[in-house]
Amino acid sequence: MLKLCPTLGLLTALLLPLSVTAGVEEDRLPKAEQAMPDVISRYSAIVNDLSDKYQRQKNELKVTQMVAHEGQRLWQQAVRDVSSGHYDDRSLYWSRLQMRTLLQQQQPAFGIADWQREILTKAVEKASRGFSDINYADDAQIKILLTGFDPFFLDRHIEQSNPSGMAALALDGYRFQVNGKQVQIETVMIPVRFADFDAGIIESLLTPVYRDNRVNMVVTVSMGRNDFDIERFPGRNRSAKAPDNRNVMTGADKEHPQPPKLDGKALNGPEFVEFSLPVAAIQTVKGQWKINDNHTVTTLQRGTFVANSLSELQNSTAVEGSGGGYLSNEISYRAILLQQQLGSRIATGHIHTPRLAGYDAQTEQQMIVQLKAMLTAAAATL
Repeated sequence: MLKLCPTLGLLTALLLPLSVTAGVEEDRLPKAEQAMPDVISRYSAIVNDLSDKYQRQKNELKVTQMVAHEGQRLWQQAVRDVSSGHYDDRSLYWSRLQMRTLLQQQQPAFGIADWQREILTKAVEKASRGFSDINYADDAQIKILLTGFDPFFLDRHIEQSNPSGMAALALDGYRFQVNGKQVQIETVMIPVRFADFDAGIIESLLTPVYRDNRVNMVVTVSMGRNDFDIERFPGRNRSAKAPDNRNVMTGADKEHPQPPKLDGKALNGPEFVEFSLPVAAIQTVKGQWKINDNHTVTTLQRGTFVANSLSELQNSTAVEGSGGGYLSNEISYRAILLQQQLGSRIATGHIHTPRLAGYDAQTEQQMIVQLKAMLTAAAATL
């Protein structure tokens, strides 16, 4: 098997930046337990297993491996559930928060320092997001890496699902053939938190991918508008007056866009970049929703308009890329920027799924069917 990340997740947890401060997300657990007890309790056996093993653990060297293993077990169970027909991404999210909470509140048998607790929390975060489970079979001739997002805006709707997260669970390990070639998709789940992006979670994930040309296509996915939108011109700046999952606001808006950070400094790059997905092939797919090649951007100089080319956007200040001014636009911008900086020719771009209010298993399943067809059409060009 070809592996992108260490299988135990220990090195992954230490090397990939991730914000681990407890707070707002965990504080929503009581409300979620009241609103959807079946969702919250679905993986209670795994959560309880972690609690029991953690409190009994006497080996300081093995505790991180054990915690990472239980996090990976949570991810793998959620993937199996979806493959068996349980179309719901929410239990993974809430169970991860339960794991984080117990690691913050409980002690192993040997006692633990705050810095060790942070490492353990980071380990369960990474492993339960699929970062330590990216494994391509030796016979995979076309390799696709796909990212999804956690549910978000949970204060507006505690039962919210995210079709992009659903896609990540449904497509992890998905194998099919096109033009006589074996295709395999591997996936990860990305947090909806500005701090993780500023800490470089996307760059840490994708740098080895682009540097070593380990896959053939990188597709970032998030929930968007009315149809499927392939976002042609991601923009550099944040401008959405919307909180992340910790209710953090950037202070940016459409009059005052702000660049994201990397290594404590403003992310350095052009105001706009352009995707390299095989959009014409993807648009041949017929389904319930339209598939748009979205050229719409917003700049300080011209406002909102449909850009015909990247050259047309030179000397402009990005307010919104084709993907907007929130993290869905940003993940695409960071991925494409990194691809260009490392001189990679891996096809890269962002797909917005249709939006969903709350949770609707049937609609999400239909979205996944069409997304699979879109990825199949794209793979046929690689």
